Amino acid sequence: MNLARRTMNAPALAAVYERVWRPTLFYLASGRSTGADRRFAVDSLRLGSARRVLDIACGPGNFTHYLSEHVPADGYVTGIDYSPPMLARALADNAGPRAGYVRGDARFLPFADGTFDAVCCFGALYLIPDPLVATREMIRVLAPGGRLAVTTSYRPGNPFGELTRRTAAVSGLRMFGGRTFPDLFAASGLVDIDQQVHRFLQYITAAKPAAGAAEQRGGHPAASNRGV
Repeated sequence: MNLARRTMNAPALAAVYERVWRPTLFYLASGRSTGADRRFAVDSLRLGSARRVLDIACGPGNFTHYLSEHVPADGYVTGIDYSPPMLARALADNAGPRAGYVRGDARFLPFADGTFDAVCCFGALYLIPDPLVATREMIRVLAPGGRLAVTTSYRPGNPFGELTRRTAAVSGLRMFGGRTFPDLFAASGLVDIDQQVHRFLQYITAAKPAAGAAEQRGGHPAASNRGV
């Protein structure tokens, strides 16, 4: 287990992750506040009509609980994480009538195909072993007509981006190029792909076509890339 993953499994980090660690690092990496990220999640996942939501690598559950406040009255958000200390904190602080947690590996999600109306993974794919396998699992458990949202690292395709990749790799962090996830989403049949870049983070959303919609579309549109 590399340094980055050991850090994420530390009980001490679970106690301060959402209050100090994540807001600080994400602001430095993207220039965006936690509030802006939360609004992005609610809007991009269209939670007002999503009854079954999966939050992958949920950590201590602050984000999961927030999402649960924006689903319909009969909706439910499941947070999944591999770290026992993070899940212990989630169960203690962020469980509720519309939010619950399970332990699991993002590469082998313990859910049937098409289980969820919305699936998200915010700030974790650069830590997960085999991140593209985990991404395909996200797509597998997404129901037709469902929405997918990912926030992960970004490196520009220039010498500075290569330096960033090498530097991050020392601690076990992956820096992804701008085409990795839009291309994977398109190849997997997702549509309405949108990508926004904020400094060293990329925000990517997509949808799985509703049953029968793929044939009507006659193909997959290219991703839009709205760099900021």
